[in-house]
Amino acid sequence: YYQTPRVWLFGYDEQGKPLTTRQIYEDISEDHAKKTVTIDPHPHLAVQHASIHPCKHAHVMKKIIERAVEGGRREIRVDQYLVIFLKFMSSVLPTIEYDYTMSTDI
Repeated sequence: YYQTPRVWLFGYDEQGKPLTTRQIYEDISEDHAKKTVTIDPHPHLAVQHASIHPCKHAHVMKKIIERAVEGGRREIRVDQYLVIFLKFMSSVLPTIEYDYTMSTDI
């Protein structure tokens, strides 16, 4: 199986009701909806969640790390990997606000 985090998302509306599939896809970029992100049953819960496929972000993260190494970087620390991963997630989920104050130095 992929050695990358798997992201499962579940959202609520203003009244505290779970989002419908249509509402979930409203928060996902069109480039990623129904491709990188699909609605799947969560493996440990009895409800549907938006799932960001690990095969997709594994490929993207591998490319980013390879480019960093080609650019002279010896390695990427775990904390840097997580920040880079969240920046990738922001392209998939543009409606979520992220804190970009940490530099990744790559």
